[in-house]
Amino acid sequence: MEEHHATLVQLRAYLSQSGKRPNDRLPPERELARHVGVTRGELRKALAILEKEGLVWRHVGKGTFVGDRSPLKAFDPANLLHHCSPSDIVRARMTFEPGLAAEAALQATPRDIEAMRDVARRSREASTWREYEACDNQIHKLIADSTQNLITASMFDMLSGVRRAMVWGRRRTETLRPLPDHHSFIEHERIIQAIADRDPAAASAQMLQHLLSVERQLLTPHSHMELVHPFEGDADVSNQSNQYNQ
Repeated sequence: MEEHHATLVQLRAYLSQSGKRPNDRLPPERELARHVGVTRGELRKALAILEKEGLVWRHVGKGTFVGDRSPLKAFDPANLLHHCSPSDIVRARMTFEPGLAAEAALQATPRDIEAMRDVARRSREASTWREYEACDNQIHKLIADSTQNLITASMFDMLSGVRRAMVWGRRRTETLRPLPDHHSFIEHERIIQAIADRDPAAASAQMLQHLLSVERQLLTPHSHMELVHPFEGDADVSNQSNQYNQ
């Protein structure tokens, strides 16, 4: 307990004297542990406590940053539910996400691209709509994060938050999982391939085509749309008790 407390004291002292501002990145763990004079294991435990306190935040694969990650804490997606519709969400995505895909084509690392491909493969193997939806959301999140831009990634998180708060879909009960020819499978793969080819124009065009498909699926006159309680996992459509899906 004393060693644990000592690590926190040393780390807090380092943060107060480092001159770093909110969202500045801290040194890598090995270097930071050496600065503070503790082991990496002790450092990680202390960082976990400081993260809960909102003094630092961590992004897997990118590092640890000063301050509270969420400049969006005051942003409440539920407040928008009375002022926007499913159509608004889809149109917002069409305005924003093709640009993210184009930027990803310029900035994504090989590791980013492999992660996208891995999730796309897993989406085809999903045994339920809920599993597919988790993969769908992860693909779009990976694309946003691969822009290597905290501002655009945070803007995507805002839009994603509204998507989670507003759930809609088309009543369909004949399948428990997406069919093998589900439109998003090939569309996601085309987006990822354009990103891998470092072709911003193609990546943007493929993302727009995908979102147009989503719009057609969700907003056709025979679609059944309604607001329901949010659920964990973000997707293009809801799967409330397997009653609603794309």
